[in-house]
Amino acid sequence: MVPNALNMLLGVALLLAPWYLNLGYETAAARNAFVTGGAITVVALLALGVTCAWEEYLNVALGFWAAMAPWVLGFAEATAPVWVHGLTGLAVAALAAYALWRLFVSPQARSV
Repeated sequence: MVPNALNMLLGVALLLAPWYLNLGYETAAARNAFVTGGAITVVALLALGVTCAWEEYLNVALGFWAAMAPWVLGFAEATAPVWVHGLTGLAVAALAAYALWRLFVSPQARSV
């Protein structure tokens, strides 16, 4: 439950990034932050109750998308959005991968 709660907070942080970075609302960085941050938040919120593998796989994919979006969408020259997208995306992917590990590998997770 803790990794999903942290992913939800990271999703909200990415969702709010255009405001605290003072980005224009029509930029690729702002639109990607709104959509990806909202998606991460919703998926993590769904996973708070019962963690299913599909939710974690989806958050891994969303995290990797957020990390590579500056280069795919062409806003890699803007330093602050690149760092926010990159660090948030990698943290989301790492937390979701940890949750997957707990689901499939960790003996403690199976006994709960």
